[in-house]
Amino acid sequence: MFTLCGYSNKPDTAMTTKLVISALGPDRPGIIDELSNIIYKHSLNIEDSRMTVLGGEFAILLLISGEQSAIDNLMAQTADIEKTLQMSLLAKLTSHSGTSESTIPYAVEVAALDNPGIVNNIASFFSSRNINIMDLHTESYAAPHTGSPMFSLHMTVGVPAQTNIAQLRDAFMETCDDLNLDAELTNL
Repeated sequence: MFTLCGYSNKPDTAMTTKLVISALGPDRPGIIDELSNIIYKHSLNIEDSRMTVLGGEFAILLLISGEQSAIDNLMAQTADIEKTLQMSLLAKLTSHSGTSESTIPYAVEVAALDNPGIVNNIASFFSSRNINIMDLHTESYAAPHTGSPMFSLHMTVGVPAQTNIAQLRDAFMETCDDLNLDAELTNL
């Protein structure tokens, strides 16, 4: 059985193989249905997913799992799946979840007038402190009353457990103040 967003009623097995799939193609109704059906018919499980429309393109990131033979069978049919879905696929085996038990997840929220460099500045702040960005979502929108171009950033970071959070938060807020960004760093 397959499921979306991490829930599964499939029994855990020690011999599960994990595969990350990235897919990109023109947006149209039915893509998720078709792709999830292909995964289901290969007896694979969707453990985690991100799907969105960017411009006129539909982008998908999936973490799927299952028996090695089922993964091999799916990968052997990649060209046919690309034709069926009218999407470009990239698949890569992965061995672990990528999260560390010695990190604590924190939410980062940033809002500001839209201008180049916001993502780079925030990413640099965390990278320079060896803090991993686990999830990132940005969007541009018009301010409600003025119509000014606005930008928002929503991020989850994995802060090493030994980090002094008060010092990190102070440095983050100072950096954001210098860049004229409204920001928050909160524990999840």
